[in-house]
Amino acid sequence: MKNKLTVVFLLIISISLAQKSPVDYVNPFIGTSNFGTTNPGPIAVRGMANVSPFNVAGPQNLPLEKDSRWLSTPYVHENTFLTGFSHVNLSGVGCPELGVILAMPTTGAIVTDHLEYGSTYSNEISQVGYYSNILDKYDIKAEATATTRVGVSKYSFPAGESNILLNLGLGLTNEEGASIRVVSATEIEGVRSVGSFCYYKPEEAYPVYFVARFSRPADEFGVWKKPATYKGVESEWMGYNGKTRLMKGFTKEVVGDSIGAYMRYNFESPTEVEMKIGISYVSLDNARENLEKETSGRTFNEILLDARKEWNQYLSKIEVEGGSEEDKTIFYTALYHTLIHPNTLNDFNGDYPKMKTRETLNTKGTRYTVFSLWDTYRNLHQLMGLVYPKQQSDMVKSMLQIYDESGWLPKWELNATETTTMVGDPAGIIIADSYLKGIRDFDVEKAYKAMLKSAGQLEDNPLRPGLQDYIEKGYLTTKTTNSGSVSTTQEYNIADYAIAQLARELGKKDDYKRFSKRAISYRKLFDKEFNLLRPRNDDGSWLTPYNPESGANFEKNLGFIEGNAWQYTFMVPHDIKGLMKLMGGPKPFAQRLQDVFDKGQFDMANEPDIAYPYLFNYVKGQEYRTQKMVSGLLSKHFKNSPDGIPGNDDTGTMSAWAVFSMMGIYPVNPAEPMYALTKPKFDKITIHLDGEYYRDKALVIKSGKSFKGEAIQKISIDGKPLKGYFICHQDLVSTSEIIID
Repeated sequence: MKNKLTVVFLLIISISLAQKSPVDYVNPFIGTSNFGTTNPGPIAVRGMANVSPFNVAGPQNLPLEKDSRWLSTPYVHENTFLTGFSHVNLSGVGCPELGVILAMPTTGAIVTDHLEYGSTYSNEISQVGYYSNILDKYDIKAEATATTRVGVSKYSFPAGESNILLNLGLGLTNEEGASIRVVSATEIEGVRSVGSFCYYKPEEAYPVYFVARFSRPADEFGVWKKPATYKGVESEWMGYNGKTRLMKGFTKEVVGDSIGAYMRYNFESPTEVEMKIGISYVSLDNARENLEKETSGRTFNEILLDARKEWNQYLSKIEVEGGSEEDKTIFYTALYHTLIHPNTLNDFNGDYPKMKTRETLNTKGTRYTVFSLWDTYRNLHQLMGLVYPKQQSDMVKSMLQIYDESGWLPKWELNATETTTMVGDPAGIIIADSYLKGIRDFDVEKAYKAMLKSAGQLEDNPLRPGLQDYIEKGYLTTKTTNSGSVSTTQEYNIADYAIAQLARELGKKDDYKRFSKRAISYRKLFDKEFNLLRPRNDDGSWLTPYNPESGANFEKNLGFIEGNAWQYTFMVPHDIKGLMKLMGGPKPFAQRLQDVFDKGQFDMANEPDIAYPYLFNYVKGQEYRTQKMVSGLLSKHFKNSPDGIPGNDDTGTMSAWAVFSMMGIYPVNPAEPMYALTKPKFDKITIHLDGEYYRDKALVIKSGKSFKGEAIQKISIDGKPLKGYFICHQDLVSTSEIIID
């Protein structure tokens, strides 16, 4: 009997495994350690609302505590002290922002200090669209899911006095200012000021509105406010100086910094309460409408089911077969992370805030936000263009809306503010890449005009500071900028290359010639003494003394932003043959490229050199190095564990690298519709192409029968041998089957 039961049990397990969907492989805990800055809280595909456990406040969480170091995430996996659940957050970013509208269920008396009401937690579960834990201090089970604009929570309280706190005083940054009002025994509304991304531009702080609705009317409700401590002479008369004011039954708006509201219950038996918080960047009315349109009449479980269904629909655009269960988890989690940002800015009715002035505008499509373009122009948008071209089209249209509203294409746009974080002119690269790949349902003439503006306006140019030196000399000098003269020149080169390619496609021959010439001006910064790039001074002389290793590990230096000469010299993907010639030919090029890895200079955790492993494909006979490098980097840096991303995910850029690499294709050169090929991680990969943009219904990539993990012997495209290790985008999307053997 025991043996029969064992057989039945194993059969059930095997059937269960066979029926696993892509959504079942995702592990949202990946990236929540090692400064990956993802969080395990539920979010819809490109959602506005994200219910994240908030465990980065309080000395119990040292050293990974938000006020004790630069920390840009509401959640760190190794931390143990929870102070609530924030409802608007960023994923995989390097600067702190958002992490506000914190809800916390408690029991007993009302306590408003998060350091006192915070709790350790256990039994953590995170799946696509779902998160839960047990708050140890209160024996409360907290669960969460989300729609696009609404965070949905369910709290299972024990019998007795119970509370739900909404704390507007706590957030990821030190930005202040909020208002809150109890509307009724089942509803609270409010607004919280956020902004100052990277602690830049505090004058551009902006409001996020919310409406919270509860499934059970509170037995008691109220608000609290903790004013600043006054130190003047009159403080002697203020017995309430700096003390928290608890106002029971108060129904008017309360304004301040450290404020909040509560719903209080007295349960005779264990009871569940559902809370839905609608979010808007436009108004309270829109937050309320978002809540009603997306969740009215729907239970927590129904919303959860729909969230997982939507995620599975998107994740299933790529199906993988063969390979290990671990590899599938790594792959689908990476794909999941690429579908978080850019995310939705507009409300259900199409309203969204205009750049700068924040007056209300309206869109018929999706207005996207969180454009971390210095990162994502390199691979994430290429992945979107291939697998989710409708989303990519809407992202391009969003960039053009930003141009209409602000006069410039975005650089690092966040919730209708331009943070101007990082360097370069990346939006045009993405636009050109999209158009060249056949995504053309946008105003390309407007886009081209916007690209020319950023490439030509010498004064007050937020995208290309130092442009005059760049045009006149061909490069930025150590006088033009005190950081990144070489790497910023390279970024401008890549942007000019993109303009040239789009100009050629649009028949603008003179512009094609002009920008093609500008795109290779980095060559003036190549120093044969080091066989690397080197900064030049204003008079044209080399920067001396010079250490090409200076700049690693984010050390500030004159030549390079977030990197050094080793990590940037090969970042000329549009001119690999030109760089090869500068270095003396294919063999010296390959050896110098290998030196980057052998000397420990390659940095998988940062963008400038992430395409380096694929550059061996440009040297005949050295392609095996690409295959070896990519395979080794995947194994070393991408894991099914909280530290399974090599540092900051950069709004999905590192994850996009893993997705492409595990499929065996990679877009080395932004704005050139071409992919480098390597060994795929799976036996079979099926990409279901969007028939609105691409002709074939599916693209299949297979590992041949004789493929045993050694170097690739041959590649065939629909049965015909492929010469070399690259395939153009048009051939890729017109192909039914690629076999890599």
